[in-house]
Amino acid sequence: MLKAKPTQYADVKGWQLSDSFWERIEPLLPKPKSRLRRRRGRLLHVGGRPRADERKLMTAILYTLRTGCQWNAIPKEYGSGKTANRYFLRWVRAGVFRRMWQAGLAEYDEVKGIAWKWQAADGAQTKAPLGGEKTGPNPTDRGKSGTKRSLLVDERGVPLAMVVSGANTPDQSLLAETLAKRQVEAPADTTENLCLDKGYTGEPVEKIAQAHDLELHVPIKTNAKKSASANRVGGKRGVGSSK
Repeated sequence: MLKAKPTQYADVKGWQLSDSFWERIEPLLPKPKSRLRRRRGRLLHVGGRPRADERKLMTAILYTLRTGCQWNAIPKEYGSGKTANRYFLRWVRAGVFRRMWQAGLAEYDEVKGIAWKWQAADGAQTKAPLGGEKTGPNPTDRGKSGTKRSLLVDERGVPLAMVVSGANTPDQSLLAETLAKRQVEAPADTTENLCLDKGYTGEPVEKIAQAHDLELHVPIKTNAKKSASANRVGGKRGVGSSK
């Protein structure tokens, strides 16, 4: 397998984290473990790996996520791709990126304001050839392993919630969990509308929307329109024939 060269991506200097951005996210990182241990009544400094440059590692992680490059293709200025990947997994488990998301939404809401009035949700499938806990056979891709992301956004497309599941999970089955995982809540007096596609038609979705006090907007399926039209025509004919 050919390995991508680090130089084929964007200029490294253009990806450096600004001081103001780092000041926002550094407090969200896990506190380093103390290397002081009590031995025979005295505090001693025990050995171990030198502490990594977390700012450089975060830069490497965001660079990888934005460019889509392999971990081993990270520019050497950012250090080891293996180390960056290890810290990425560690920070995912610690909830660092979720806290970054929440902090970003709170700041965005304060500066510009989240457009709560109109929201939309939908599911999107992605290939997952390596498998994993939240994967399943993709019904639209010959049963190949894949994931489905259920995403809720505001009127401007700002992501408010996301749930990941197997690719074979119906969109409707993920709606309740997606709404329950909104990272911020709307003001109490806000009128909220939820727009969904035809795949969300049905009473279960209506009940979910009511439980979250959302005004539901779902297009009527073509076959449902024909059925409703036939019922109306049939009813009129029935009345006429009874006379």
